[in-house]
Amino acid sequence: MGADEEYPRCVNFGPARSFGIMLKSKMKETFFPDDPFFEFKREKSVGRGALKALQYFIPILEWLPNYSFDLFKYDLLAGITIASLAIPQGISYANLAQIPPIIGLYSSFVPPLLYAVFGSSKHLAVGTVAACSLLISETIEKKAAPSTDLYVSLVFTATLFAGLFQTVLGLLRLGILVDFLSHSTITGFMGGTAVLIIFQQMKGLLGLKHFTTHTGVPHVMRAIIENRNELNWKCTLIGMSFLVFLQLSRYVKKLKSNLFWVSAIGPMVVVASGCLLAYSIGPKLGLSTVGPLKRGLNAFSLNRLIFSSNYVFAPLKAGIITGVIALTEGIAIGRSFALSTNEQIDGNKEMIAYGVMNIVGSMTSCYLTTGPFSKTAVNFNSGCKTPMANVVQSVCMLMVLLFLAPLFSYTPHVALSAIIISAMLGLIKYKKAYHLFHTDKFDFVICMSAFFGVSFISMDMGLILSVGLALVRAMLYVARPATCKLGNIPNSNLYRDVEQYPGTIGHSGTLILQLGSPIYFANANYIKERILRWVRDENESSSTTQDIEYVLLDLGGVTAIDHTGVEAVLEVRKTLGSKGIKIMLVNPRIDVMDKLILMGTVDKIGREAVYLSTEDALNACKFTQSQTHDLMDVAL
Repeated sequence: MGADEEYPRCVNFGPARSFGIMLKSKMKETFFPDDPFFEFKREKSVGRGALKALQYFIPILEWLPNYSFDLFKYDLLAGITIASLAIPQGISYANLAQIPPIIGLYSSFVPPLLYAVFGSSKHLAVGTVAACSLLISETIEKKAAPSTDLYVSLVFTATLFAGLFQTVLGLLRLGILVDFLSHSTITGFMGGTAVLIIFQQMKGLLGLKHFTTHTGVPHVMRAIIENRNELNWKCTLIGMSFLVFLQLSRYVKKLKSNLFWVSAIGPMVVVASGCLLAYSIGPKLGLSTVGPLKRGLNAFSLNRLIFSSNYVFAPLKAGIITGVIALTEGIAIGRSFALSTNEQIDGNKEMIAYGVMNIVGSMTSCYLTTGPFSKTAVNFNSGCKTPMANVVQSVCMLMVLLFLAPLFSYTPHVALSAIIISAMLGLIKYKKAYHLFHTDKFDFVICMSAFFGVSFISMDMGLILSVGLALVRAMLYVARPATCKLGNIPNSNLYRDVEQYPGTIGHSGTLILQLGSPIYFANANYIKERILRWVRDENESSSTTQDIEYVLLDLGGVTAIDHTGVEAVLEVRKTLGSKGIKIMLVNPRIDVMDKLILMGTVDKIGREAVYLSTEDALNACKFTQSQTHDLMDVAL
């Protein structure tokens, strides 16, 4: 049997798929695009299938049985290294969130243990982050005075809501929602947040005693000017020295990647130096410190969660916003490091892991945690092999909490300010913004709206502005989809955009148009008008020697069509038919063909007007034109 007989070149007009089959297909692509049950299908044994299911939901069961001492040597070094970074960061970011420093340290003890059990990334190091710390503070302080018992309880409640939100997203496999935070939005938001945090740290860096409770840059500038008489030049000099040292340590890491440990221990060196200064001559220098840190473990905080209608909306708002930001940042960081080792991580499993560690964390005196870039980079460069590095970090933090916590009570605020400022300078991606400006102006506007919105209005408003603009852009893509005229590339059967390939050849009396998006109610009218305008422009073109007789619509890029879209196609057919122009459909996709068959559209336009390829449709047009000309010759 020949190839042409085995695979006939004709459109499949078979019966439309049932609703159940179409729904199953759509649900699978929406919620299970990664096909998580693939491994289960391969197992014929029920026991093996159950084990695979457990390993899917609890990843530690997959890697722990094969764990060896050789792997542990690498994870031990990485865990100790990130623990040395977690101590100053924990105290600094707790100070940023305006909660007791011990909670910041505790947040690097419990959550990493849980991530090691449920997380799927080998390289992610768990800890607190500056942006979420500031956002929690900005939201909760509107309901309670910072550092009070009520304030801390509301922070725990916000962490619970964040964890619940993250878990629900993961269980319902709604990771698609996180994708609405575009790369441009994240770049602008993180840069604007970094600017906010840097200005907030001017209080500690300049040694000011009075400061504003607002986070906007104008408020901070006004507070600095109004309290300029309190400026402590000794404190400022010490802070700038610490900041220069930290920046130099980061520069050393950039020069020689194998010296990553210099940058990793930099914050710890600053804290240790600051403690020595504060302990020896702190009063003479006017250095304020974090205050007493009790040795031991914190009590469970389950009984501190607040759900009263008078207070619940503030932690709910903070929890949802920070939950989304923490997910976006953590998953993006985890994926970027996974790509460097040719691995993949499951975004939905990561959501569940973050959710579980924040739910349990809220009940064990911890606040919001995710995967910070700085700690993850240090973890990766330290040679970590598995999530066991997070377990090592937890054990190290436990030792600190049980035996060393009081030593850090002398940590000066100026040292914490220098550590935070140094970390935030790395979050202002000016080169990336410059690149956006040159490559995509709309993306640049989205980025800048987040940056300036966060810096000068508020964090949530900056995020709303940027996401809103990104959604407007997405809707414009839907409402004004791309269409183009196709021409034949000489000496081939390829048809491409005539604007992109000016040397293409047209066919007399025939207009070939390609539609590049689903046809929905939002764009159906535009597509109809655009097709009619193409026909008008083609007939009026000076290069056209013959009026259009056929319009070929290449539907290869149309992945779906709704009722309004089908009606629009029929209206185009009717309008063009009144002018003696026939419309032909080329290569309709399976979803489109199902809808055309179910609505009886194929019968209305005729099966002879639907073709598998542009070449087939053109051959049919040429044949019909030649027959017409022959009949005209006979008549004459």
